[in-house]
Amino acid sequence: MTSKRVLVVDDEHLIRWSLVKALDGAGYQTEAAETGAEARAKCQDFRPHAVLLDLCLPDASGTDLLQEFKADDKDLVVIMITAYSDADSAVSALKMGAADYVGKPFDLEDVLHSLEQALEKQRLQDENAYFRRVLKGKIENDNLVGNCPAMIKIYKLIKVAADVDAKTVLITGASGTGKELVARGIHMHSSRSKEPFIDVNCAAIPESLLENELFGHERGAYTDASQKQKGIFEMAQGGTVFLDEIGDMPIAMQAKVLKVIENRRYRRLGGSSDILSDTRIVAATNQDLPLMVKEGKFRADLYYRLNVMPIVLPSLLERKMDIPQLTAYFINRFNGEYGRNIEGVDAQTMHFLMAYDWPGNVRELRNAIERAMMLERSSSLTSQHFSSEIIDAGKLESGVDGAEEGVEDCFAMGQIRLPKDGISLDEVEKQLIQLALKRWDGNQTKAAECLRMSRDTLRYRMKKYDLHK
Repeated sequence: MTSKRVLVVDDEHLIRWSLVKALDGAGYQTEAAETGAEARAKCQDFRPHAVLLDLCLPDASGTDLLQEFKADDKDLVVIMITAYSDADSAVSALKMGAADYVGKPFDLEDVLHSLEQALEKQRLQDENAYFRRVLKGKIENDNLVGNCPAMIKIYKLIKVAADVDAKTVLITGASGTGKELVARGIHMHSSRSKEPFIDVNCAAIPESLLENELFGHERGAYTDASQKQKGIFEMAQGGTVFLDEIGDMPIAMQAKVLKVIENRRYRRLGGSSDILSDTRIVAATNQDLPLMVKEGKFRADLYYRLNVMPIVLPSLLERKMDIPQLTAYFINRFNGEYGRNIEGVDAQTMHFLMAYDWPGNVRELRNAIERAMMLERSSSLTSQHFSSEIIDAGKLESGVDGAEEGVEDCFAMGQIRLPKDGISLDEVEKQLIQLALKRWDGNQTKAAECLRMSRDTLRYRMKKYDLHK
């Protein structure tokens, strides 16, 4: 049984009865009210997580009640109940903070699905806020940004790795997904945060110098060793060593790193005694280490020791819902760096950014925003300062050669354009589902995640619009 409490507010007895019966059957705790005064009292006593609120009540306006309820509890989920003739009022309610609205006469399954989706969205927002508070603080150059379920999982894993003081962590993901940010996040939010964080790019240091870089040397260890020198493991004592591009580390060096992990000891070049190591090792790669193990290019024993706490970063293609938030973050950051006052991006440009697949991931998005901000002279970023690849992707998804076609004949808000002659909400929903299924090659799980709904809800919608074939 769910512990979620739902208040039903409607002056029609049959509607109240049917909604309460359906909600009780779905496992919710319910209360009902038929007037605004009763609703106010029960909202104070019952403290619901969600309210199904009629727009028209005998003694109050539903929109007035909505504003009162949201002022008292900004996290309260409110779904408006309205006749289709009141659609304009329902849209106004959405602007005031309502999560959704359902029209009379309604299908009870539609109401339950809308409520489930709104409560799940609120749960994810609460969970993300919690983990972002736990992981508060800046991570040097950039912060981890994103509210999608995949990023919330990453925040959880960072917290776990930091709290339990995991000695080895393996971060995998494509280039530009933020592997170093995750490594710094683990370090900064652990008990080792006051000790050094030292990163080493294993692909950038020649094999002949890598051992000296990591372990240091004694005086006279080789011809030019005129004095003793500490290595990275010694300088990072008590802290974290970040081995970036671990897949490019030579096999011989892999054996020595494995020894540090297993024995917590190492020797300087030319040294005769072991040095104790108390460092966390975070390794990262964009390569397929299991495949490299099979091909004999990476030691299996080192892979298994590193893979105790694996963190797999999603590509930007897999979390496109974070693009608006990432864009706003980079604009705010570069406003400070370049002394600009850019307020955001226009609706057309955001459409292009959402349509592009971003093979370079967050790093590519960051660079694109930075370039556009250096060139833009208006208060909003426009598409003219983005690459042709980004623009062409948006045009291709729109199915038109000119993405500006019809812009003057519609009302635009954010990424959504409302045609001058209006459009059916069912048709919009059907097209979005078709688009999500097409983008993910029919994978219902990924399409449902992209649309922020459960897989069962997606299947229900597919059946409703005869999309199951």
